Amino acid sequence: MFCFRSRFFLKSRSKNCLLLKEISYFFLDLNRNLTLNSQDYYLIRKNDMQDFMERCMLAVGTKRSHAQSLAKCLIDADYRGHFSHGLNRLDMYVRDIKVETTFSDREPQIVKESGATGLVDGNNVLGPVVGNFCMQLAIRKAKQIGIGFVVAHRSNHYGIAAHYSMQALAEKLIGLSFTNTSPLIYPTRSKQRTFGTNPLSIAAPGKDKDAFVLDMATSTVAFGKVEICNLKGEKIPSSWGADNNGKPTCDPEKIINGGGLLPLGGSEESSGYKGYGLNVMVEILCGILSGSLYGPHIRTWQTSSGEADLVIN
Repeated sequence: MFCFRSRFFLKSRSKNCLLLKEISYFFLDLNRNLTLNSQDYYLIRKNDMQDFMERCMLAVGTKRSHAQSLAKCLIDADYRGHFSHGLNRLDMYVRDIKVETTFSDREPQIVKESGATGLVDGNNVLGPVVGNFCMQLAIRKAKQIGIGFVVAHRSNHYGIAAHYSMQALAEKLIGLSFTNTSPLIYPTRSKQRTFGTNPLSIAAPGKDKDAFVLDMATSTVAFGKVEICNLKGEKIPSSWGADNNGKPTCDPEKIINGGGLLPLGGSEESSGYKGYGLNVMVEILCGILSGSLYGPHIRTWQTSSGEADLVIN
């Protein structure tokens, strides 16, 4: 996590409802009347959705404060249109707490720090809990010194990166957030999935209630977008992913079942190596810098075989 001082700021905005279309595909178990071909919109109060998410996490033994942090992060994702990282991911967090590959009976801890830097042990709790802890620590340091640089190891999937970078806006700061992830990407000229989607985000406050916010994976798309297209029976652009032989494909099912994603830009012919370079940059700032797991050593996506040991920067 990074924070910088800035001259301008953006006042927070709030609304009470979520207008959801894509997310309706994940209510199939809650409302059997819905079909995968439904094109209806459903107006759902944010408070109701957050309460539902919190109750799901509480049911498997999650600490209330941790459940609240997670629900807020997922709500922000859906509200901003990142449907791949909102309610769509709730079952993953529930499973990780239920099978105890992620804990909720402890808190992140500062291992080492200086005036402007900090190393945090996430203690294998939910990613949003670690992310919030690190960003707030970076903000405090930035307000005192001018910059805050915090890295954490032993974390987990933390949702959308902008959830953390945007926390700096209210403090008139510029925020940056990065994380490495499970290996899902075929590097340029490779037949083996080696690195994750490794997202990066920057949020910079501006004049007249405006701001610049960038939140992007260093793959062409997030894995969840492929999952959504597969659920809807839609073909995808060949620049999104590849089959189990590393060959670009338009079939999302081939990507999900043994395949993987392509770096931002797609194939080598369309400059996918640039996305690969950004991907490695995030890996260096996160996995390598923190002395944690990195690249192919991180546990496989959507498995609960042990600690994810992801890194937040």
